[in-house]
Amino acid sequence: MACELPRVGPTRAEIIADLNTTEKNLIVEVDAAVARKTASIPALGFSNKFKSAAILGSDPIQPGDTLGLTIWESVESSLLAAQNSNSTILDEVQVDGEGYIFIPYAGRIKAAGHSPDSIRQHLTEILQVQTPDPQVQVRRSSGDGATVSVIGAVVQQGIYPIERPTRTLGAMLARAGGVTIEPEVAQITILRGSLLEKVWFQDLYNHPNTDIPLRAGDRVLVETDTRAFTSLGSTGTQARIGFPTQTISAIEALALVGGLSPVTSDPQGIFVFRNEAAKTANHVLGRSDLTGEVKIVYILDLTKPTGIFIARDFTIRDQDTVYVTEAAFTQWNKLIAAVTGSLDAVNTINQSANTLSLKR
Repeated sequence: MACELPRVGPTRAEIIADLNTTEKNLIVEVDAAVARKTASIPALGFSNKFKSAAILGSDPIQPGDTLGLTIWESVESSLLAAQNSNSTILDEVQVDGEGYIFIPYAGRIKAAGHSPDSIRQHLTEILQVQTPDPQVQVRRSSGDGATVSVIGAVVQQGIYPIERPTRTLGAMLARAGGVTIEPEVAQITILRGSLLEKVWFQDLYNHPNTDIPLRAGDRVLVETDTRAFTSLGSTGTQARIGFPTQTISAIEALALVGGLSPVTSDPQGIFVFRNEAAKTANHVLGRSDLTGEVKIVYILDLTKPTGIFIARDFTIRDQDTVYVTEAAFTQWNKLIAAVTGSLDAVNTINQSANTLSLKR
């Protein structure tokens, strides 16, 4: 049975020969043009629907809130007030599950979504048809009002009311004590009903238009960036590595794993395996027939005069696999080491046998 010397994986020549035999996998040598065409990364950010929402005014009433109302009338025969009194106090008026309250002589009034002042104006308009110049006061007696839940990597998770100082995302995060992870890798997710949108924490402060107004029921999640690439082959580390910043280049990725092995690696054999979007794949290859995800293998050559610059400009993406092949002479060195090691072992056995013979 034939045996092979151990190695980290296929050589540069083996990979190229195999990939050139099938249309399913495409191989691309990275130059300055390819680096530019593949430089874009999926962006995070809020849609216009989120960004165009107006800042909430007064804290709106919610179902389940309890309101207190006081109604003054300027006539002796009051519509609502008891005898010898010109005011009526309704201390506990519950907002029902559909968002309505019931007021005598005014009927069922929509309260949820309105501010106490807008309810006051609407109730005044209804009552003044039946009693001259009524004066109405509306206040929230109990209830949470409009709230936002903030969870994840913040100093203090919790449910916070949307108040005058905390009506935007940035202000609400500050109210929660700020983030507890590195700002460079912090992502903010907003869940609003069935919608889910994300933004980088740094973009929130670098670009004011991303500091969106909040809405009642919003859920704010702060978490670490989950993107990562895998390093294999003749590098300092073979592992899955998380992104330390929003973007990393091929040179930075190699630095993160300890660089190339100075003894075994082939600087001409740096491969990046990627499932590329069809639009980018067609753009890179000058084609228009590719659809769906396309398996592309990019080759970087650090021995070229511009190789370092190109690797510095080539962007690594989430789920990329970076594989560095062994240099051709490495297998030869392993063979020599195996042979000389075997000869040394035989010599050692012979010397031991001779020593035993002399002792007899």
